[in-house]
Amino acid sequence: MYEDSWPQDIGEEGPFSNSQMSGSKQPDAIQPLEELFEEAETIIEPPEATLSRRAKSYSDFYHIVRAQLSKDAAAKKRRKKAKERGLEALAVERIDKFAQNREPLRLISPDDELIEASQQEYLLYQDQLEMTERHLEALIGSTNGALDLLTSLADSFRAVESQTSSFQAQCDDLLSEERRLQKLADEVGTDLHYYAYLDGVTRRLNAPGASRLVNHESFGEILTNLDACIGFMIEHPDYRDAESYLARYQSLLTKALHLLEVGFTGHLDRISSEISKQIAATQSESARHALAYGRFEEMVLEVDGLIANAQRLIRSCYDQLGNPTPGQSFDYYSNTAVNIFASYADVRDRDLRPITQQDLEAFKKEVKEVNAETACRNFIKQCYERSYDEATLFAKIFSIEPQYNVDPQSAYAALKSQQKALVNAANIAPIATTLQSVLQTSELQTLCNLLGWITNEYLLLEYDEEETRYSIHCHDLTARLLIEHLWPLTDTAFEAEITKSISKAPIPPESLRITPVVNGVASSNVHPITKRALELLAMYDQAMPKERSSSPVVFRIIQETILAMQRAESRLKSNKAANPEPDPDLFMIKNLLILKNGLVSLEIGDVRSHPAAMQHFGQIWDALSPQNWLGLFRGILGGSLSLGLWSSVAGASPTANAKAPPAKNPVQPEQDANEKLDELLRQSIYAFTQRWGTLINAARSGKRGAKSLEATEKELDEKLLTAFGGQPEVIAKLQEAIQINAQAQKELKAEKGVR
Repeated sequence: MYEDSWPQDIGEEGPFSNSQMSGSKQPDAIQPLEELFEEAETIIEPPEATLSRRAKSYSDFYHIVRAQLSKDAAAKKRRKKAKERGLEALAVERIDKFAQNREPLRLISPDDELIEASQQEYLLYQDQLEMTERHLEALIGSTNGALDLLTSLADSFRAVESQTSSFQAQCDDLLSEERRLQKLADEVGTDLHYYAYLDGVTRRLNAPGASRLVNHESFGEILTNLDACIGFMIEHPDYRDAESYLARYQSLLTKALHLLEVGFTGHLDRISSEISKQIAATQSESARHALAYGRFEEMVLEVDGLIANAQRLIRSCYDQLGNPTPGQSFDYYSNTAVNIFASYADVRDRDLRPITQQDLEAFKKEVKEVNAETACRNFIKQCYERSYDEATLFAKIFSIEPQYNVDPQSAYAALKSQQKALVNAANIAPIATTLQSVLQTSELQTLCNLLGWITNEYLLLEYDEEETRYSIHCHDLTARLLIEHLWPLTDTAFEAEITKSISKAPIPPESLRITPVVNGVASSNVHPITKRALELLAMYDQAMPKERSSSPVVFRIIQETILAMQRAESRLKSNKAANPEPDPDLFMIKNLLILKNGLVSLEIGDVRSHPAAMQHFGQIWDALSPQNWLGLFRGILGGSLSLGLWSSVAGASPTANAKAPPAKNPVQPEQDANEKLDELLRQSIYAFTQRWGTLINAARSGKRGAKSLEATEKELDEKLLTAFGGQPEVIAKLQEAIQINAQAQKELKAEKGVR
């Protein structure tokens, strides 16, 4: 292994020659080169410390050690080669020195080197394995010691636990008892608080300056505490002196609420004394509005503690919408709230009296100078705006917005009971009183026009119109104004007009005629009473929503019109010999049919207190269709068949005399006027077609005294054309019915002749 670095000038007799290897002696003894031997000596060093990969299991431990030893051997070879290269320079100098000394070198044989080199790696493996074994034995020993220690500790803990279990149970019992006593002590302390509070609050409320307490928010705590004490005494009536303490707490609550009422009323009076003078001193409408609402609100809310206490009082008995919230002290709070509302209403009515008086004078002037309808519209708009401003101010001061409520304990009922000249959300009487004073002396048409306008303006919203707070407010006011005042006024006015123009209207002889139709208008030749009934129905429909079609007013219009037409029919029949015109049945058909069509055109379908479906003339005629006429007339003329369809639809009863028409009973008040109208219309159609069917058969048979068929048909056509000009469908149906009636009479007569 040193051949490459050995000098070339040594020759064949160098240190590795055979002569020297044989051990022959030299003349001079050469000492060994210690330094050279030390350099050539292989020093076995311990392997460098490396971090071996952790074994997954015991079986993998061998592979990890083997891989690590291979890495260590390779590293050692690299270090050895580097050391040999570093010693090349040193080797030359040492060889020269050795040559000079002429001493032979004693070297290890190549075989020994090979053996040592081959065993080097395995010796390292053996050393590392021995080291690892020692480490593992140490770990096992430590682990066994730890396990023994843990076992000893576990045994000790179990012994301690078994010894302290009874002590722990005793501690738990003591803790439970302590908690029970603590809870009992807290309850006793709380209960004593409800008793101990009496003396302190009594001194505060009876102190000389107690009236000033209401201006501070702490006064609300007094009310809350008093209410809590009252509730406690009510819930525990068996406690000592509970009844006595309850009475004293209620007395203190009354005193506290009285202080609040006096304080709030005094605050309003001080503001009113200033505001009222300023409003009376100015004539500007905008300045008055600013003072009455803007300045008044600012001054009221300046004392925020008093207002907060008043709001707390109001919310103790009413919710946001003014609905009552019953509680143990509701009567105390509500009585005070009502008194505060009354004081507020008095102040507002007194302050705004110049404004309301000016509005009333302007309304009366407009009625005289313009007209009643325009004046009423402007007055309603003005009152609605003022009512909205009042409602907004009321909500800011008292923190509630009372809505319509029939409950007598509600805030709305409390405000409504305080009738003042000023209009507000609950007080609409001033509007109604002012309007009624004018509308009662106005024409009925003016009243209907005003009601139609207010209904369309404030009750019916357009599909693209958004609801606002103002529109909702006006909607509520309008609903109450109509229901409580204007609708009853309108019904009374209609009742008087019905009595005047229908019930007690005279029926002169000249009115008992059927004149030709004018300009094709079917209603142009009806009786004046029927015409007036149609006008009243149209006005009522204009003034009222469709939901009021079942009003007794509509029922009475139809009922009184039917009665008037029956009186006219009776007069026509009594004067028939002297004046054969017009035909009584045709007169009834004409007037009743026009009245029926008027109801249909106005979409008035219910004319009684309970809803009932209206029957149109077409539906009536369908019941009298030609398919039903033949069997109907045969049964009537034969005298053996009941009226069938007539009895079921119109309520007619069969008569002993088959030739006599069903009796026309007077209208009964409990009947539906619409149904009675249909019944009378059917009876008149039956009587008219039966009589003219008989005339047609007589003319065809050439009966003595009978007119010719041509003359009879011409007379019939003239009568129908005069009565129903412009209604060809009615003429055609009546003519068809007459022909069917005549055919039925002829066939029945033939059947009797055969028998």
